[in-house]
Amino acid sequence: MELFSRYLDRSNSVSSVITHDIMKEENLRDDLRYYFMSPCEKYRARRHIPWKMGVQILKIIMVTTQLVLFGLNNQLVVSYKEENTMALKHLFLKGYSGVDEDDYSVAVYTKHDVYESLFYVMDQYSQLGQLSVGPISYAEDENGKLLPLTICKEYYRRGSVEPSDEIYDIDAQLEAVCMSHDPNTANLWRAENSSFFNLDFYRLVDIKITFQLKGINLQTVRSRELPDCYSFFVTITFDNQCHSGKVKLFLDIDAESSACRDWKISGTAQKNTHYLLVFDAFVILMCLTSAVLCTRSIILAVRLLQRFSRFFHENFNRKVCEDDQREFLNGWYLLVIVSDLFAIIGSILKMEIQAKNLTNYDVCSIFLGTSTLLVWVGVIRYLGYFQKYNVLILTMKAAFPKVLRFCCCAGMIYLGYTFCGWIVLGPYHEKFEGLSLVAECLFSLLNGDDMFTTFAQLKDKNTLVWLFSRAYLYSFISLFIYMVLSLFIALITDAYETIKSYQKNGFPQTDLQKFLHEPTELPNIEESDQTDVSVRHSVLCYCQ
Repeated sequence: MELFSRYLDRSNSVSSVITHDIMKEENLRDDLRYYFMSPCEKYRARRHIPWKMGVQILKIIMVTTQLVLFGLNNQLVVSYKEENTMALKHLFLKGYSGVDEDDYSVAVYTKHDVYESLFYVMDQYSQLGQLSVGPISYAEDENGKLLPLTICKEYYRRGSVEPSDEIYDIDAQLEAVCMSHDPNTANLWRAENSSFFNLDFYRLVDIKITFQLKGINLQTVRSRELPDCYSFFVTITFDNQCHSGKVKLFLDIDAESSACRDWKISGTAQKNTHYLLVFDAFVILMCLTSAVLCTRSIILAVRLLQRFSRFFHENFNRKVCEDDQREFLNGWYLLVIVSDLFAIIGSILKMEIQAKNLTNYDVCSIFLGTSTLLVWVGVIRYLGYFQKYNVLILTMKAAFPKVLRFCCCAGMIYLGYTFCGWIVLGPYHEKFEGLSLVAECLFSLLNGDDMFTTFAQLKDKNTLVWLFSRAYLYSFISLFIYMVLSLFIALITDAYETIKSYQKNGFPQTDLQKFLHEPTELPNIEESDQTDVSVRHSVLCYCQ
């Protein structure tokens, strides 16, 4: 009887250990199954409300609304700057037609036209208050004194040129002479400094006229926002660097906005600004909530991966494969967290702009636009729970590595064509004047756009270059459209067909999927089950 009681104690302890291991395994399996469920399946399984999905839906609505409101305001700002630039070109550039010629606004070809254009700028500047129809005027310093207009001419230190005798003597060292004057004394200043305008065109490199103006953007009142005050830093350049008989005139404006020092406005503009600030604060709070929930999910996934890895190591004496590890590291959560950070930064910048503490609309628009893009891309995660929509996601996931390697190889050929086209065709074709222009032109040809115009716009003055251009363009179009692009589409089509075949015949089973669905297929689990059965059979026989 003593031997029998010892054996019973031992069998009970073995049975309790096996039972504990089985329960631990089942708990792990349940947690894994719950982790990989969709939000609706989680609600049906444990009645857990899908907070993350609700937060994401609400965040999409709020971020998109915020982007639209900021975009409408940004369009007003950009249009104000562009229209002011156009107005100033008409005011200060004599003979401006309203359309820029290539990268410059106006070109003059005679000495008389150069002097007329130069004096025209000065005359128009002195009469700005009488000519301009917009709320724009001269800038003042802190003491209330008008800021002067500055003229600088840059020329070679010494130079003499005799084209008929093919003789020149040039000192390449550049010198600059500048003078400034008050806008109210333009005519007197010109008479007293007439020698300054005796230009030696053989030595002259350029003339730069700089001045500062002030303006107020009143059109934002229509959108119930406070108007901004602007400082326009205007630079007019007479470019004679080529010395080709063609002097190009440029007008560049650097606009800086700031809060007006003293303002008074009636209506609801200030209240509307307060409402927008409150709305932006709610957007920041919503994005913080989303980021916290996604971070919590990532932490739980890492802990679950550690439990599964420890279980695999203890029971099967091996590590979890990389494919199974990537199943735990959900890239959608990282995408959502990045979009939340961008939205928070953009919202803070937007609040600062509305409070007139910042004026950089471009940086704010980049953050808000990128965050909205990532938010809408994140919606694909929820569509992936449906089999019909999941084909797109799985195809992109399967084809991305192959497409990336293929693009690296094709990019080498593309870069070769880019450099070749720039160096050979650049002087003869406007679409090949710069590396970025060449890349854009070739990308258009790759997609079948502007083919005829690209062929037709090439200047046929040089027969050799014309023949080379034909061979260059025909070879590029044939290679990339008929071969590279077809292979690119074939890679995606092959991935799509593979996914469709998997959906029909079943996806390859990994260790994780076998553990979730059919745990008895794992060899070590079968051995443990057989051991459990043999122990129970021996105990039963002894009791009998």
